[in-house]
Amino acid sequence: MLKGIAASEGIGIGKVVTVSQQQITYEQRPVIGVHKELDRLHDAIDTLKEKTRQLAEEMEASVNPKEAKIIRAHETMLSDPFMISQMDDLVKNDNKCAEAAAETVLDMFASMFSMAEDELTRQRATDVNDIKSRLLKILLGIEETDLRHLPAGTVLVVNDLTPSMTAGLNKENVVAIVTESGGMTSHSAILARALEIPAVLSVQQAVATLKDGSFVIVDGINGQVINDPTMDQQAEYEAKRAAYFEEKERLRAFVGKPTLTADGEKKEVFCNIGNPKDGIQARDRDGEGVGLYRTEFLFMDRSSMPGEDEQYEGYKKVCDTLEGKTVIIRTLDVGGDKEIPYMNLVKEENPFLGYRAIRYCLKNKDSYRLQLRAMIRANADTTGNLWIMLPMITTISEFKEAKAMVAELAEELGMPMPRVGTMIETPAAFIMAPVLAKYCDFFSIGTNDLTQYIMAADRGNSNVAYLYNTYDPAVLHALEAIIKAGKEAGIPVGMCGEAAADPMLIPLLISYGLDEFSVAPTSVLKTRYEISRWSKAEADAIAADVAALETAEEVSAYLAERVKR
Repeated sequence: MLKGIAASEGIGIGKVVTVSQQQITYEQRPVIGVHKELDRLHDAIDTLKEKTRQLAEEMEASVNPKEAKIIRAHETMLSDPFMISQMDDLVKNDNKCAEAAAETVLDMFASMFSMAEDELTRQRATDVNDIKSRLLKILLGIEETDLRHLPAGTVLVVNDLTPSMTAGLNKENVVAIVTESGGMTSHSAILARALEIPAVLSVQQAVATLKDGSFVIVDGINGQVINDPTMDQQAEYEAKRAAYFEEKERLRAFVGKPTLTADGEKKEVFCNIGNPKDGIQARDRDGEGVGLYRTEFLFMDRSSMPGEDEQYEGYKKVCDTLEGKTVIIRTLDVGGDKEIPYMNLVKEENPFLGYRAIRYCLKNKDSYRLQLRAMIRANADTTGNLWIMLPMITTISEFKEAKAMVAELAEELGMPMPRVGTMIETPAAFIMAPVLAKYCDFFSIGTNDLTQYIMAADRGNSNVAYLYNTYDPAVLHALEAIIKAGKEAGIPVGMCGEAAADPMLIPLLISYGLDEFSVAPTSVLKTRYEISRWSKAEADAIAADVAALETAEEVSAYLAERVKR
């Protein structure tokens, strides 16, 4: 079995067709006629622009205009007057042939993009290299690899699948894609998801290992490739594929639809994300907003604190991506468990109960102000729907102090004040929820930490794993009380822990009155579907029965029996 990155969901079963990368070589020859050479270059660019335009139109018709923008961007790049003038100068002034001029300039652009801090910008280097390869082939008279006429049942195996190659695939014949390079955010991965072709990327030695004509299974859900499967494996994955298609068809009906219970009560399904590129997934997976944007990823794997402008760009990008939908951003949540040398976080015996999150931020106000200013600016410069969430609140004074900082900075900037709420994740916050609700604009329940703190059980310790259980009546009583406190104060209550996507807990959360369920992007449609299956009356009946149970085991067994299949 080979492992890689599960970049496009689904299961593909078929025969391998490998496509080797074409070697493009040429000799730099003296330019005899400059004007003639410039004509060669411009004719090749015009030809490539026309081919790219046709490819984009085909994508718009067969997939959708949103993904076709990736190919349209190639057309735009080929029309860049600065880029073309740079090529022209090399032909006129340095006596370079059209091929050398094109390669030199495009290599320069690819290098420039690849050094960018932002991953989405770095992805443009792949686009530039794709353009370079296609332009050189036109200049040298080399036929492009045609993937339109692959045989039915093809598992395409390549070293690197370029955007233009992906856009030209016949999705009726290609059952899966395996590559040796690329990742979740590459344009090829985005296009594979748009075409709904299962894909596993970054599989080492895929081209050498998977031979033409061999029978393989590609599991785009778990990132696995099974070469020459047994009959039992084939039967197992045939069944998995059938179940996947059945569920996909069922969930398709919920795309673009509001989240409603069976009796029409409005809910919302948001997404949990960790960086700007995840915002694209949230949008593409039909999330109705972002319920948790974990900002600590902006601060990790670097040697110094991100500046205000860099943070502003990271927050604004997600707000722009979600186009007017609510984006809830959690302020920095770090402690001694995180390796961030420049923050000088001291290792603690129990970092989860130590100097972390809001406690750290309120003691380091200069850096906290930078983060809050960036959020306030991003809120003002987008659609004004950025909400600020404060983590690890245990006292009313902590919340008041942080919210006062937001108000002071908003006034200083002359900008609207975003909504400010808290993540309810400590027993103190749960107990004081009715008081906190007077000052908060919203609540978001962090069930992962709330469960471990209520049960006094480290969720990473296998010796006490039996105690870490969201089904425990103590945790369920806390969830019900928190939601009730928020509802009585007239503020929205969401949940951004894993419990929000649990089909067994959804009827309880509906009964308790939860407004917003924040889940992984891949769980949006499943969660919306599960919510749609329960009426408030049905959910209340379930909750009443659960309230009489005394142990997590009893609750789990009861819900497993009552959950709708």
